[in-house]
Amino acid sequence: MDVPGDPKTGQPSAEEEGTTTTWLRKHRHLYTAATRHPLILSIRDGTVDLDSFRRWLGQDYLFVRAFTAFLSSVLMKAWKQSGDESSDLEVLLGGLSALRDEIAWFQEEATRWGIGLSGIVPREITRGYIRFLEELMKPDMEYATVATALWAIETVYQQSFAFCLEEGSAIRPELVGACERWGNNAFGQYCHELQRIADCQLTKASKDDLERAESAFLRVLEHEVKFWEMCHEDL
Repeated sequence: MDVPGDPKTGQPSAEEEGTTTTWLRKHRHLYTAATRHPLILSIRDGTVDLDSFRRWLGQDYLFVRAFTAFLSSVLMKAWKQSGDESSDLEVLLGGLSALRDEIAWFQEEATRWGIGLSGIVPREITRGYIRFLEELMKPDMEYATVATALWAIETVYQQSFAFCLEEGSAIRPELVGACERWGNNAFGQYCHELQRIADCQLTKASKDDLERAESAFLRVLEHEVKFWEMCHEDL
């Protein structure tokens, strides 16, 4: 699998051959597990169990609500720590603004699928992922680490759903909207900008900070695999 870079080609451009690309290649197996999970493959080939999609919809709605607080904390760290804060803030503000529409989309989809969002109970894997976000929101967490985690979280979704939209897919009509929400080129460009921000911060990071950032990257991938698995199977 090609590592993500240019949102149209999936290939890293010359300026992207930085730390994040090195980690993507180094941890290719886990990255592939996160972006080509059987749930994603079943969405792409049209064999997905719609109960799995319903579970994903409800649990991801809970996650996105917590993710909004996390992104707000990243924005605050960017304001305090970024050496190119005007550029970083513009990108992050765009992402935060888009979350309002995303939450509204979840609410509309839940109504369409007959899901009562107010009654959804977070599963243990969802709670664990949210606890991880809360760790990243601590005041002493450095910007390089949270920027890396943000890029990884968004990129896994973009690459997963973009794959569902590639030629040869057989997506069920009722799932096309979900795939297009995260698999589109505009979201791919946003992930591209997040990668640029992360790489910029990682070039200035100490050895210890680099280790923490790489650990956060791996934990994102692990949580993503578990999240897909939770939705893929009726636990």
